[in-house]
Amino acid sequence: MSTLSEQLSDAVQNARNVPREMAEELLIDVAGLCVAARRTDYVRASLAGWEAAGGCTAIGHSRTLDAAGAAFVNGTAAHGEDFDDTFEGGPVHAGAVVVPAVLAVAERERLSGRDALLGIAVGVEVMCRASLVAPKLIHKAGFHPTAVLGAMGAAAAAATALRFSKHQFVSALGIAGSMAAGIIEYLAEGAWTKRMHPGWAAQSGIRAADLARAGFVGPRAVFEGTHGLFHGFARTTDGDWGKLVGGFGERWVANSLAFKPYACGTMTQPYVDCARRLAEKGVRAEEVVEMVCEAAEGTVHRLWEPLADKQRPPNAYFAKFSQPYCIAAGFVLGHAGLEAFTEERVRDERLRSLAAKVRYEIDPDNPYPDEFTGHVRARLKDGRTLEERQGHLRGGRNEPLSRADIEEKFRLNCAYGGWSAAQAERFLAFARQAFDSPIDLSPFRS
Repeated sequence: MSTLSEQLSDAVQNARNVPREMAEELLIDVAGLCVAARRTDYVRASLAGWEAAGGCTAIGHSRTLDAAGAAFVNGTAAHGEDFDDTFEGGPVHAGAVVVPAVLAVAERERLSGRDALLGIAVGVEVMCRASLVAPKLIHKAGFHPTAVLGAMGAAAAAATALRFSKHQFVSALGIAGSMAAGIIEYLAEGAWTKRMHPGWAAQSGIRAADLARAGFVGPRAVFEGTHGLFHGFARTTDGDWGKLVGGFGERWVANSLAFKPYACGTMTQPYVDCARRLAEKGVRAEEVVEMVCEAAEGTVHRLWEPLADKQRPPNAYFAKFSQPYCIAAGFVLGHAGLEAFTEERVRDERLRSLAAKVRYEIDPDNPYPDEFTGHVRARLKDGRTLEERQGHLRGGRNEPLSRADIEEKFRLNCAYGGWSAAQAERFLAFARQAFDSPIDLSPFRS
């Protein structure tokens, strides 16, 4: 019987109706995020910490790197502000892994735009589908699904773009399984390691593909094997494997990718919308006695606990994974954009005072991870109780952002990162035809 990796290889060969619009939108979103983050301390450290030079582009930087280095820096930058795409049901952040990996390989090899397009589509599809095999279990085991499954998606993307044989494709996935990594201890203090997870996965996929092309052999049953990826990172070999391979290359689940309206954790987004609507009713922060939110049990350990720390985040990155802070930002500021997550802003006593009044109750019927919902109930000093609910992620499959919305987000991110309006428009023009010719990012190295 064929292994899952072998089935995926066969499906890639027969793929049809490749989702170009999705790939273009990912390219635009990822590039804007790379520009937005290019002057941050963590991106500078990522660039300085990579030794190898080469001819590949780290978007917004004059220094060129080898393919692995460019993928690492771009992936880290794209995910660094937690403003990148997400996949409901996983959740995983596929664009920040797969797009940097494919851009780097395509630039190094001068691949056709068509090969790059198929590589992005396949890599994203592998990540999204793999996240549905054993929902919640990778997180529960202490690992970051984007990091773990990203290595597999990046390997599949590179192998596809490079037109590997079946044996090479399977070996690339098998090798990537031993490169997958990414623990979630960053949650304890807002450390930077989550930011590098997509970048590390992207470069791992490239290295796995390069090794496979050179003849290095990886295990064929890397996903489902007795000692395979899911055994190691999800503590199970009983996943729903049909979610990974069923209809692959015919039905593209990646078409339902969500693009974030806010620069914070995915599951927090609907809560920010609820907080904003409460504020729009004319309620002032000083009138609030408490805010109680119904929450999914599977999100509590990442976004709500320890509650005292989440109510008073020690730094800006920690705040992105604090439901109380993000709710306070939505209520007080009217947004949770990049400006809400600066070191100065997280010390704003208006936000801290309100965040201290926000707590949660577990809702046993919450549909997470199939749906990301929001709920905020505010009790006021005058005895009134006001409540807002949202049953879906805005920007996701139930209320997607338009192409115009995504391009406007790109322009704002470019402006934030110091690109001129003309430079932003040049990249948008490039993105609209990027998959019609060989990938060349050299005009975007500053």
